Amino acid sequence: MNLKSTIIVIEDEKSICNFIETTLTAHNYKVITASNGQEGLSFITSYFPDLILLDLGLPDMDGMDIIKQVRNWSMIPIIVISARTQEQEKVLALDSGSDDYITKPFGTSELLARIRTALRHHQGGVLVQNEPVYSYDDLIINFSKRLVTLNGQEIHLTQIEYKLVSLLAQNSGRVLTYDYIINHIWGPYADNNNNQILRVNMAHIRRKLEKNPAEPNYIFTEIGVGYRMRESQQQIV
Repeated sequence: MNLKSTIIVIEDEKSICNFIETTLTAHNYKVITASNGQEGLSFITSYFPDLILLDLGLPDMDGMDIIKQVRNWSMIPIIVISARTQEQEKVLALDSGSDDYITKPFGTSELLARIRTALRHHQGGVLVQNEPVYSYDDLIINFSKRLVTLNGQEIHLTQIEYKLVSLLAQNSGRVLTYDYIINHIWGPYADNNNNQILRVNMAHIRRKLEKNPAEPNYIFTEIGVGYRMRESQQQIV
């Protein structure tokens, strides 16, 4: 059986590192572990992995600095694994260039799902944003036709609503921060400190897509951080 991908784990807590290594090895990933930031950076430049799992609280340096250094030369997907639960830390990690953020403790299924999503969006080190179709349950989004259907019925969205849904769907499974969404939809000169227009549009979208907007099935709020759309069941072709 062929190894899927090479993953470097930068984590100083031995028990967590062993858990991750055992889990990933059992699912045919090649795993390289580092217990501090300098060792991790050395391994990244030496092995050029397919993905990096990064703890922020390392003994010799802040994980944020590793994100920034790697992003100076590579788009290797980075998933932060950290005990830091503050929303501001999550936003900073995502805006600094990480692809996702998992808060400790986390389960095997969640870890594997986040890894699959990150790898799917970075095929061959290139960020993939244009999938032909998004599909989950009864929701289908055809990007080439700009068509959204639910239970076989076309859903009429405004231009802004479609742009929002399309952006989230093309990055399904990933958290997009409020600033990222606002910059991509309304432009770099929009007021990033005012999320009201985004929240209003998202409320309209949920009323059109969700059976119960208070308990969404497709688009989830990461409180204080941004939004995540459920990962597509449609494979890239």
